[in-house]
Amino acid sequence: SWPVEIACPLHWGEMDAFGHVNNAVYFRWFESARMSYFERLGWPQLQRETGIGPILHSTQARFRAPLVWPDTVTVATRVSAVAADRFTMVYEVTSRNLGRIAAEGSGLIVAFDYRKLAKAPLPDLICERMAQLEAGA
Repeated sequence: SWPVEIACPLHWGEMDAFGHVNNAVYFRWFESARMSYFERLGWPQLQRETGIGPILHSTQARFRAPLVWPDTVTVATRVSAVAADRFTMVYEVTSRNLGRIAAEGSGLIVAFDYRKLAKAPLPDLICERMAQLEAGA
């Protein structure tokens, strides 16, 4: 169950000299899905009000099948674990042409106070909205 899914068309310029989509592009797709998720939580608005927003601690990907232009992928994301000041998001990239998963990944997100430049507890409102979004998936 994926509460957020976005479609991303492949662009010719995303391919590399080896004839497949460059690995760095997958991380841009993860970022786009992550930002869509945060938008659904209302986090950009909350960050403007409180200064507390998300920051990417680390990320990884596992490439399962090479992608080539033309194609469109669906990038899905959900939260798999939550702690007091952080949570883990998982991603899945599915190719329409191949009809299968082309990559999987994860990212560790930390709540960050951009005014104090320090970690912060996850805002209660974000935790509540995250639970609602995940429950509706």
